[in-house]
Amino acid sequence: MTTASLSHTLLNWYDRHARKLPWRVSPEDGKLGEIPDPYRVWLSEIMLQQTTVAAVKDYFQNFTTAWPTVECLAAADEEDVMKAWAGLGYYSRARNLKKCADIVAQEHAGKFPETEDALLKLPGIGPYTAAAIAAIAFDRPAAVVDGNVERVLSRLKKIETPLPDAKPEIKSVMADLTPQDRPGDFAQAVMDLGATICTPRRPACGLCPWMNDCEVQNSNLAETLPRKAPKKEKPTRYGAAFVAVDRKTGAVLLRRRPPKGLLGGMTEVPGTDWSETFDPESALGHVPFPCDWKMKPTEVKHTFTHFHLRLTVFRADAHHAVFSEVDGAWWSPALSLDEEALPTVMRKVLSAALN
Repeated sequence: MTTASLSHTLLNWYDRHARKLPWRVSPEDGKLGEIPDPYRVWLSEIMLQQTTVAAVKDYFQNFTTAWPTVECLAAADEEDVMKAWAGLGYYSRARNLKKCADIVAQEHAGKFPETEDALLKLPGIGPYTAAAIAAIAFDRPAAVVDGNVERVLSRLKKIETPLPDAKPEIKSVMADLTPQDRPGDFAQAVMDLGATICTPRRPACGLCPWMNDCEVQNSNLAETLPRKAPKKEKPTRYGAAFVAVDRKTGAVLLRRRPPKGLLGGMTEVPGTDWSETFDPESALGHVPFPCDWKMKPTEVKHTFTHFHLRLTVFRADAHHAVFSEVDGAWWSPALSLDEEALPTVMRKVLSAALN
């Protein structure tokens, strides 16, 4: 089958089987004249980086309800944006999200650039995201390659070179397949094929529109592709977290992390630095203020992209007056904790200390 025929076949499949997603204009709606909103496309693509569709849906709905346009997001308080993002992970994305909204609103009159090159100049937009926005929002013939696309095309063309070395070859295949007509729908079609049929385990080859042209269909080789270079073992870092609870009100002492770096700008309880050499037995030498600190029996474990973390948790039932002794900290009422910009690891810490 020719490249054009492969693309046409997949688009016909997509017209019948496209996933219904809150940020997507369905094929039926597109035929009725509905045009993708670049703001919604951009927002969804930023949220979907290294995150699943299931995890993103509620966040997307909450963001678009609170800030329905890029101008609304630009006008929002950064702290409110961080709070709304809390739990979605990779918090530098949230900071860049706000920066990008500011630039689009102030320097581009609220209109996203239409080309990959121009989009790449905006904060938080890399090659994949630029291609996705250009293709999906503006119908530009860009080669959009995410994890699903890598899996589908490495199987279709039997590309056995391990990732990341295989990326240029896979992108070249995607560029050849992407049609001038409906490039955004085609990109989403390949993603949907990978998400629903050409899955990592037990791909449903018998239902695949490309079955007869796939070089590994119905073979044991399919589940081995794409090949990946061996991952380096993640180191483990250690630290301590100190949860101070006001003995009268139940409020919890919180502080803000530095604006740059891991979890930058997010909220946390006081704690130590995290390092591979930290000795938990020395933890009480780092308490934020003198008090009767008691170690909790449950150690908090969390995994980041580049390391594992193990935190020893201490709790103290303190008096509100210690507020003046902890620079930059504040007491958050117990009923307001869910509204704080707490990353997942800190929510684990609070659960270990308060339950």
